[in-house]
Amino acid sequence: MRVGSIIRVLLERTGIIRPAALTGFVKMGHPKPEELERGRFCIVRDGRIEKWACFQCPGGCGTKIQLSLSKSRRPSWTAKLDWLGRPTLAPSVHQTNDCRCHFWVRQGRVEWCRDSKHSPRSLMDY
Repeated sequence: MRVGSIIRVLLERTGIIRPAALTGFVKMGHPKPEELERGRFCIVRDGRIEKWACFQCPGGCGTKIQLSLSKSRRPSWTAKLDWLGRPTLAPSVHQTNDCRCHFWVRQGRVEWCRDSKHSPRSLMDY
């Protein structure tokens, strides 16, 4: 466990920061399905180049979301992990499948958009 992760857990348990719904890691190559369990966020790298952001849909449908981080592709996103291992993703993610999720990921928290079928209360379930 990284030092930042240990500090994040201690800060969450003492109530100093809100618990993260997602915690991130960086991996060379795509993660295995078991590495993308609920609450895990992976930034896929090839050398020094960040290529993909991968995680399970927070809406509960179980879909694996893969977002391009390549600036030459459209659409593309930016993903960053802070020193506590919490991901931030921009812009928002809008699932058009049956799940109909629309959300932001900020400092490891899932923030539902108003046009999502999920309410802010369901954030506590994730």
